[in-house]
Amino acid sequence: MRIFPRRSGAADRRATGGRSADAPPESAMAPAAPAAPEAAVAPAAPVTPTTPATLVAPVAPAAPVTPAAPIGAVNGHAVLATVAALPVSTWRYLWEPEGVRHLGPMAQDWHAAFGFHQDDTTIPVVDGLGVALVCVQALNRRVEELTAEVERLREAASADDEPGAA
Repeated sequence: MRIFPRRSGAADRRATGGRSADAPPESAMAPAAPAAPEAAVAPAAPVTPTTPATLVAPVAPAAPVTPAAPIGAVNGHAVLATVAALPVSTWRYLWEPEGVRHLGPMAQDWHAAFGFHQDDTTIPVVDGLGVALVCVQALNRRVEELTAEVERLREAASADDEPGAA
């Protein structure tokens, strides 16, 4: 399946060092693990609470689209608490070799925790990135609060250690 428009034959030969554009590069000639079916994104087995998350990346649009409309503010500390309670495990897709491992939440747990997406068998990449960014911001605020508290305690301790302090 071709995703990009086909180049001319001359452009193909320049880009591939003389090979046909459809021929795999030498590095891809070694036997590889079985690939996932093109149309399947999730495992073929029925969806269960142990079905691993499938990250769904949006394809870049060919034309400009209307920007997203802000809906509301997010409580970063609440999102952080939700992420902290989210079960995370290692898993592999059914078509991958036994030794392959991925790390992340199950899509059903993600959907139950956040409810961003109607499909509880995938985790859209944009949602994962957004949650991660909000958690980083919440952790940064917490670090700043704790740093300020440590500074106050140090000042109070040094004031108590000064000569003439009661």
